[in-house]
Amino acid sequence: MVPRLTTALSGPWMDIERRILERMPEIERWLRGQWQEHAIPFYASVDLRNAGFKIAPVDTNLFPGGFNNLNKAFMPLCVQAVQAAVERACADARGVLLIPENHTRNPHYLQNVATLESILRQAGMRVRVGSINPEITARTSIALDGGGAIDVEPVARQGRRVGLDGFDPCMVLLNNDLSGGVPDILVDIDQPIAPPLSAGWYNRRKSHHFEMYRGVAREFAKLLDIDPWLVDPYFGVCSAVSFHEREGEECLASNVASVLERIAGKYREYGIDDKPFVIVKADAGTYGMGIMTVREPSDVVGLNRKQRNKMAVVKEGLEVTSVLIQEGVPTLESLDEGIAEPVVYMIDRFVVGGFYRVHPARGKDENLNAPGAQFVPLAFDTPCIPDLAGPSDCPPNRFYSYGVVARLAQLAASLEIEALEEKALEAQPAD
Repeated sequence: MVPRLTTALSGPWMDIERRILERMPEIERWLRGQWQEHAIPFYASVDLRNAGFKIAPVDTNLFPGGFNNLNKAFMPLCVQAVQAAVERACADARGVLLIPENHTRNPHYLQNVATLESILRQAGMRVRVGSINPEITARTSIALDGGGAIDVEPVARQGRRVGLDGFDPCMVLLNNDLSGGVPDILVDIDQPIAPPLSAGWYNRRKSHHFEMYRGVAREFAKLLDIDPWLVDPYFGVCSAVSFHEREGEECLASNVASVLERIAGKYREYGIDDKPFVIVKADAGTYGMGIMTVREPSDVVGLNRKQRNKMAVVKEGLEVTSVLIQEGVPTLESLDEGIAEPVVYMIDRFVVGGFYRVHPARGKDENLNAPGAQFVPLAFDTPCIPDLAGPSDCPPNRFYSYGVVARLAQLAASLEIEALEEKALEAQPAD
């Protein structure tokens, strides 16, 4: 169920990894029980940080855009998992309308769309790509780097159904994170939409996700009899910020000081010599925009114009009004002399692969999701499990630990969506 992969990290197992491997049967049973009680997100990707003393998620994306970065050997896993996911959304599914982001000229993202389309086709689905970008008014063929092309068509609506010319799909698969809000064409349609509209970044907040994750981490830690901090980053939030107007600096500095103090306490408890730091990031949004590393509370007071401009807006020019102050988890992983972090991909309840995000110009305490990042697919290998026995050069099964922690974040996303859906229902006017 969980592929076993090589990682860039060598050396002995960490204590947390050893504990996770030793408790594999209980962990899988516990996760299976969780998915019997909660709806599984259609797909997700989770950015992880492995500090050596802890493994923690730092971001969870419900509209993952890097399927093209997975190892090609994972495609059969993706096909099998997507069959389960589509059938869960629409039991008799045959046709799927794939709606991508509006920035259809980004060559890397286009490869992701093409890969998703291929996975769906191999899973036996009729699939076409439909755009909600008003600039797409007719069927448009867009060339891909390295050859081939994808056809993108304008989405049309008839009554309470959406589709394309001559194509009435069973379900809609969003690969558009709806940062700019929900388009009217998708409101109150009869077809199931995955992920649900409420999961878009116009509505989601990272602070809400990590609040849900905190509860999941505590329950998981109780199962393993470990400190929840070993899999959970501390965080704070400031929800009334304007970088252009220099508003919210006191809230930022106070939260930075509080989170740094909490991290320092844990570092003393575990004898860790590193200097604590935090990552200040926009509470909503993706693409690595609106992020800065902070080591002292004074670092967020009196930002210069360049720093404020960098933090003030995110994708689609949206103004940042709320920020997450997240514990910085240093990464001890590297690949080809570049600092690396694992990104784990899931479809339905299955881990289907992952890759390393590598940035040769960034440090172990910096955001790697930035221009210049490279993506290195994880490859299959034979690990030393389940009894941890084997020769001294036997590769550790680090990816199992990554897959477990990523699935904890996936579970938190499920709880997050449930809360958002419940809130949306409460907001509807009574009949």
